[in-house]
Amino acid sequence: MDKALELCVQQLTTQISSLEALTLLLDEELTALSTRNGDGLKDIARQKITFLNNIQKTDKELSSYPKELFQNPDVAPLTEQIDLLLIKCKNQNEVNAKAAHLAHMTVRELKEILIGRPTSTTYTEDGSVVENVGEIVKNLKA
Repeated sequence: MDKALELCVQQLTTQISSLEALTLLLDEELTALSTRNGDGLKDIARQKITFLNNIQKTDKELSSYPKELFQNPDVAPLTEQIDLLLIKCKNQNEVNAKAAHLAHMTVRELKEILIGRPTSTTYTEDGSVVENVGEIVKNLKA
């Protein structure tokens, strides 16, 4: 194996390791979102930035190799694995974004109920909607 090919395989392997670690981190992020772990989310965000910077750096280094090198039988399976991991990361990131949005909406609605905004919605014991929540929370002394 010539030096360029060996270096390319090494960098692709590094890229795979980074993407696998990012996949695990995205799973942790979903768990932190579902448990509303704010401190954990901050740590995960910092780690994500580090992984993404490393992935971009490696990608830039890989772009300097001739395109023919990526057709090599030792390299092609690695690039396919990277493509699959990228798709997995993108899909998980979309799931996490939706979970974060839903968590944000839930917190916003709860806040509106607690402060008695007229647009907030609450329910009676039988499940019907109460529109004028302001009356409910007006007499609270808490």
